[in-house]
Amino acid sequence: MIPSAPFGRTGHESRRTIFGGAALGKATDAEADRALELVLRYQLDHLDTAASYGDSELRIAPWLAREGRDRFFLATKTGKRTYAEARDEIRLSLRRLGTDHVDLIQLHNLVDEGEWRQAFAPDGALRAAVEARDAGLARFIGVTGHGLSVLRRHRESLERFPFDSVLFPYNATQLADPAYRDEAEAFIALCESRGVAIQTIKSITLAPWSGERPDRPSTWYEPLTDQRAIDLAVRFVLGRPGLFLNTASDVTLLAKILDAADRGGPPPTDAEMAELVRSRGMAPLFA
Repeated sequence: MIPSAPFGRTGHESRRTIFGGAALGKATDAEADRALELVLRYQLDHLDTAASYGDSELRIAPWLAREGRDRFFLATKTGKRTYAEARDEIRLSLRRLGTDHVDLIQLHNLVDEGEWRQAFAPDGALRAAVEARDAGLARFIGVTGHGLSVLRRHRESLERFPFDSVLFPYNATQLADPAYRDEAEAFIALCESRGVAIQTIKSITLAPWSGERPDRPSTWYEPLTDQRAIDLAVRFVLGRPGLFLNTASDVTLLAKILDAADRGGPPPTDAEMAELVRSRGMAPLFA
């Protein structure tokens, strides 16, 4: 069984593997149905989506109606940066999800300096998130991001506001960069000291796409696809205490990721990861 852990200071015990709703962005009805079957089979209790993930919120709405709203810790995101735009997008997400509240509203990919300043301005997106929380439309507020500068920006965000959760890339090739690894360890320690939930993405990255990105897999990086490689990549993340793993944005890879998380196992050795990187030709997504 996939283990659970406290999701920061929220009081929720989340499975350490979280369903990444980006996988439903372009999914068919049949694919969405199969994804729900996997979510239920592996007893996931935490769904993470976003307003910008295509039809994802619309695909999740029937899950909530069928299983009951309280069955899941429900998270979505707004990528808007002004108060009015974020306020409207949060309310649109609630309508699309068919619910009167989410458990977590996140400021999506808040890394660019200009966007960061705008979001934190008096008429910025953070005001809309706080307003939604205070009105009972959301229970908690988080921040997400991508790229090499995300950890520095997240640290600045935590200095400005007590976010309940963060999300950033974490995998073997990205952490092979000593600077990113050291920054990640320091940031994880900061989050743990403050009770901030730590979500990770890009766990099964093989490399950036070398040519034109195909329609499938629908990840915006080339993913690992064979079970043994995914096993090692998943164990690499979940072997680090305190981290949550968000599943990849391709519905066809969900079964393999959940199978790996369910079987678990000890963290892979440095030699195992080095061989995986060498044999698969893995490369960091952000360089």
